[in-house]
Amino acid sequence: MTSFLLILHLLVTLALIGTVLIQRSEGGGLGIGSTQGMGSFMSGRGTANLLTRTTSVLAAIFMVLSLTLAVLNRGTAGVGRDILAQPPAATTHAPVPVSKPVLPPKPTGPMVPTH
Repeated sequence: MTSFLLILHLLVTLALIGTVLIQRSEGGGLGIGSTQGMGSFMSGRGTANLLTRTTSVLAAIFMVLSLTLAVLNRGTAGVGRDILAQPPAATTHAPVPVSKPVLPPKPTGPMVPTH
């Protein structure tokens, strides 16, 4: 399911990028969204409204998919789903045995205060 959502997320991202690039900016942009590029299909205002709505819908879908993917991968830190994580290095030597600490001998005589 995660793979399907990732592919869908990629397609929505590419569509969003394309939609933003098609829109006419103040400086002209690519200018594909003008009436000259669209023929007599829609007026300049209708094309702008359509592209604005399309951008809004694609942005909303992008955000929902991003949040869904984040929630699906929330608790998988130790499971190994990170493709960039390095596998742990294999140890070639045996572990060193832990010995008990050596304590100083306990005094056996009476304690004499030293002033």
